[in-house]
Amino acid sequence: MNAQPNPPAIHPRAGQPLTGAEVIVQVLADEGVQMLFGYAGGAILPVFDALYRHNATHAGEDGREPMPLVVPANEQGAGFMAAGYARASGKVGVAIVTSGPGATNMVTPVQDCMADSIPLVVVCGQVGTAALGSDAFQEAPVHHLMGACAKHVFLVTDPARLEATLRSAFMLARSGRPGPVVVDCPKDVQNAALRFHGEGELALPGYRARLRRSDQAALSDAECVAFFEALRRARRPLLYAGGGVVAAGAAPALRAFADAFGLPVTTSLMGIGAVDTRAPLALHMLGMHGTAYANYAVEDCDFLCALGARFDDRVCGAPDRFAPRARFLAQVDIDPGEVGKVKPVHWQHVGPLARALDRLTAWGRAHGVRPDLAEWHAHLARSKRDHAMNYDRASPLIQPQAVLEAIDRHAQGRAIVSTGVGQHQMWAAQWLAFREPRQWLTSGAMGTMGFGLPAAVGAQLARPDSLVIDIDGDTSIRMNAGELETIARLELPVKVLVLDNGGDGMVRQWQRLYYGGRFAASARPGRRRDFVRAAQADGFAWARRLDDRNALEQTIAAFLAFDGPAFLEVAIDPDACVYPMVGPGASYAQMVTGPHIASREAAAPLAAAGAMF
Repeated sequence: MNAQPNPPAIHPRAGQPLTGAEVIVQVLADEGVQMLFGYAGGAILPVFDALYRHNATHAGEDGREPMPLVVPANEQGAGFMAAGYARASGKVGVAIVTSGPGATNMVTPVQDCMADSIPLVVVCGQVGTAALGSDAFQEAPVHHLMGACAKHVFLVTDPARLEATLRSAFMLARSGRPGPVVVDCPKDVQNAALRFHGEGELALPGYRARLRRSDQAALSDAECVAFFEALRRARRPLLYAGGGVVAAGAAPALRAFADAFGLPVTTSLMGIGAVDTRAPLALHMLGMHGTAYANYAVEDCDFLCALGARFDDRVCGAPDRFAPRARFLAQVDIDPGEVGKVKPVHWQHVGPLARALDRLTAWGRAHGVRPDLAEWHAHLARSKRDHAMNYDRASPLIQPQAVLEAIDRHAQGRAIVSTGVGQHQMWAAQWLAFREPRQWLTSGAMGTMGFGLPAAVGAQLARPDSLVIDIDGDTSIRMNAGELETIARLELPVKVLVLDNGGDGMVRQWQRLYYGGRFAASARPGRRRDFVRAAQADGFAWARRLDDRNALEQTIAAFLAFDGPAFLEVAIDPDACVYPMVGPGASYAQMVTGPHIASREAAAPLAAAGAMF
């Protein structure tokens, strides 16, 4: 007799009368949420009260709450904390805010998560349904505002649909190409008397049909044959991995695929950590500020395979001149809209990335594919040596790269690093090693200044046993400097490093290069902010400023070793620039390597490297 399948478990609270707010909290618990970020206000108070009661009822013997709420300095901080939590853990981040300004302060984090494909659920309070559209106190058109920058927005006006809507929000946020989902919940819906079901989602037939097509997508033998025939003909193959590899949890599959066939890998800014950056065939980051040797590899390759990458303008500023010698371009992505959008490809597959890579690896091994790439490997090794990253090591001023080298000597590629946006972000991407995915947290597509500090809070809460470092700039950190107090209040051992060059360094670099040195609005003349005193006022017991290059090593050691929150401001060379640099609209052949990194023109043996092949 065939065993009968077990019936689905019935939720222990199924059939119980709950308020809408209690339904929201229970669904959060059902979804496995372990950390919430939010700021209270009148239109969301029913949810916060329900959360308070839930945590009090379910607290452990040690008093630990099952879903603690982290209250930031403002709602934008809550959004970036939830995003940092999601980026570091791979779980859905959750933020809860009130209506009006609470919701509008979440617009930037929502757009940031949308641009970088980060799973986020935002629950916004809203004025009562009867007051919608009346310009009531703290009313904002969340559905319209967020609809342009979120994966989906729900306005819940029917209390009976609240439970299914919230469960669907989590499904949408984590499935397919991840992204932010917003649930706009009027106060009367939160107060409504409901009966809890313990199950159920919205139908969403169109979305579910697309998901099924993607989930069922599988590479045929014919597609594998076409891919490997092109690879067999190639002498200089290259893998270009993007943030989709990290989002899909496909880093192990990528590493196995690259190792199986000896394929070198370069990553986008968002793809950092998809492969161990210290590996012999890892070329680190490509693009506008990528390593010279990665960009030269793109110039030289005759086979390019993009994996979870979208050829964005910081990588592919001149699409018609990107990978000019590549006779075969392949692309694998979960989003059909990204395939061939910027750069036409010869071979494509839309579907789960890990499954596609596993299939290609298995097929290639089964058919004895092992390209002879010794010459290409030797060329890349020479390029990594001859065009290595470098900087002005003789300067009496502290060079930002030296600071990051010191950080790296201690962290050994194991730290979780968040950043603000600007020169410090690019230096961190270039000079730090990352062994695993989800160690590098940065605002990629949006380039949001103020991201680094609150993201570090979320990351530290997601991975409490990890060393978490926020590498920030003196202007970027100002955007959300209030979260220094949050770090100290929670006694999080986050290490905050500020590379202080006295202004908007990246803007000044562009002004120096393209605007005749007219530094409009990019400096901070007059009285300078005392970051150390500010950090001390916020509760940092360890807060110092470093301006002596001879004390660099010992100061970095003390900074990272401190048992608790630590703040270090480093006065760096104000004229230090980020190199290499590929100017807007330029090709990699026009890359400027600066005064300390050898270019092909400066390295005679490699001047005609493209002609070698």
